[in-house]
Amino acid sequence: MLQSMTGYGKAHNEENGYQIEVEIKTLNSKFLDVALRIPKELNEKELEIRSLLQEHIERGKIQLTINFQRPLQLQTTLLDKDAILAYYRKLSEIALEVNPKAENLFGLAVELAEKNQQSSLQNLSEDEWNWLKKTLLQALEYCKKFRLHEGAIIQKKLLEYAYNIEKYLQEIEKQDRNRLDYIKNKLQGRLQEILGDENFDRNRLEQEMIFYAERLDIAEEKVRLQKHIDYLREVLSDENSNGKKINFISQEIGREINTIGSKANDATIQRWVVLMKEELEKIKEQSMNVL
Repeated sequence: MLQSMTGYGKAHNEENGYQIEVEIKTLNSKFLDVALRIPKELNEKELEIRSLLQEHIERGKIQLTINFQRPLQLQTTLLDKDAILAYYRKLSEIALEVNPKAENLFGLAVELAEKNQQSSLQNLSEDEWNWLKKTLLQALEYCKKFRLHEGAIIQKKLLEYAYNIEKYLQEIEKQDRNRLDYIKNKLQGRLQEILGDENFDRNRLEQEMIFYAERLDIAEEKVRLQKHIDYLREVLSDENSNGKKINFISQEIGREINTIGSKANDATIQRWVVLMKEELEKIKEQSMNVL
């Protein structure tokens, strides 16, 4: 099943006063390109977060935003009475020893207690990380479903473009029979003119005729083009999404179309070739957004 590289997933959880919101946006890119917007509490978990993203998304440009809030009582550092008293007593002892001006010791104690509390809050507990990870995985699952939905739309379009190329190939097949009859009659007329000349080189004539016939023959190109179309359908029906393989197949399809156009030397076939190239460009464009 195809997966689009364009995706979106969002998850929100509240539990025991904790609040977390995870938002994931993905766009097409040749490589994995991750941009994180996370709170400072998660800095130590950045490598694990990147590893999770790579495991579930593999390729694409990813923008991850995490909003995390602890319960209000954990954030209210000014109400930590015991810490403030401990700092105040210690500062008072030091002030008596060095005998400085002991002004505003209470304000300094409050400030130190607050900084200490903030520092401890920057460390994420194991339970908090597990809860955050669970929410992140939920957002990743929603993002995957979004990409699968978009991939199904792309798959339908790619099959339509492949069908159109095949339809134009069938028209070329019909025209090719008329073209061969025209070429045959033209060569026969030219051959009669040459045979009327007593000085012509029969060996050289045979070589020229063989070369001319081979140069105009597009039978092999038509067969290979049909096989590439069949292979494209096979890849599109595969359980694994592979945008790079689709792109490689489209290059082979383009090679055969170009050869048919250059060898056919027929205005009607050239028109069908132009239409096939138009459908092929659509395939290439869509394949760039397939995982």
